[in-house]
Amino acid sequence: MTKPFTILGIESSCDDTAAAIVRGNDVLASFVYGQTELHADFGGVVPEIAARAHAEKIDLCIEEALHQSNTTLADLDAIAVTAGPGLIGGVLSGVMCAKGLSAASGKPLIGVNHLAGHALTPRLTDQCVYPYLMLLVSGGHCQFLIVHGPEKFTRLGGTIDDAPGEAFDKTARLLALPQPGGPSIQQAATQGDAKRFKLPRPLLDRPGCDMSFSGLKTALLRARDAIVAEKSGLPERDRSDLAASFQQAVCDVLTEKSRRALMEYLALSPAEPVLAVAGGVAANTQVRAQLQALCADMDVRFLAPPLALCTDNAAMIAYAGSELFGLGRFDDMSLSARPRWPLDQSAPALLGSGKKGAKA
Repeated sequence: MTKPFTILGIESSCDDTAAAIVRGNDVLASFVYGQTELHADFGGVVPEIAARAHAEKIDLCIEEALHQSNTTLADLDAIAVTAGPGLIGGVLSGVMCAKGLSAASGKPLIGVNHLAGHALTPRLTDQCVYPYLMLLVSGGHCQFLIVHGPEKFTRLGGTIDDAPGEAFDKTARLLALPQPGGPSIQQAATQGDAKRFKLPRPLLDRPGCDMSFSGLKTALLRARDAIVAEKSGLPERDRSDLAASFQQAVCDVLTEKSRRALMEYLALSPAEPVLAVAGGVAANTQVRAQLQALCADMDVRFLAPPLALCTDNAAMIAYAGSELFGLGRFDDMSLSARPRWPLDQSAPALLGSGKKGAKA
């Protein structure tokens, strides 16, 4: 039996600095330093503040992960690091740290696509068999991927504007709710009437799996402004009803688009059909409940990682690195930090292209 690889994972693509040690399918240690308090006064993540915090904390996170797992650099088979996509300052912090560790220890260096980390999480947690359908739904990304292998992905569709997590954050700001927006909207929605406001379900009248959430946010803004104009403020009951109506609209879009993506995926006749969901919005209980019901209706297994592995973490990066390591995929000191890095290189860019390549 082949000895499982022991991999150090490093993640710093947005506002969480993380390090983890993974051996095979066992997470020996996973440490995350969050930055919520640093960005709380700004209504969102400030890239410059995030990058500085990563540079200050990344070595401490790695030290803590090694301590928790009772391992040393000598015990590692390789060092995996998020090389993109993400906020370039944060990604660069992680890549430069990983390069230094690799050079000092002689351990192989593996650059990992952050999205691949999320997409391969069901392999870490449930040993999911290829191919499976992944709904990656987070603050910066939303797309349906058929995962054929650690380096092969087929994108069926995605958001053409705001990602759901971004829409949750912006909606929370509109409703004067604290950040991050996802948990705040979910909490407020528990006391609200999801049927009160007739918010749109964008792109459901068009075929395909692409999504849009910008117009939904604008519709909520208009409904809020109408209440404020009428009542000279936003009463708590109205705020809860708006939150519930918004959350329900997002859930309905994700559910219907998931149904369409499943139809395309099932046409491949997979041996063990699976819909997996990952990313921060996957922590939303309403989203999970509706997707789980959809899978039950379509006789497909539903997989959602533990909440700690839904949000950004380094365990998923370490595991993705271990699969690449098994294929003999390594990087050298020319590894670059990439703000953009689509998983499906053959698919047209959802958000257009620039000098640095496709955005998504």
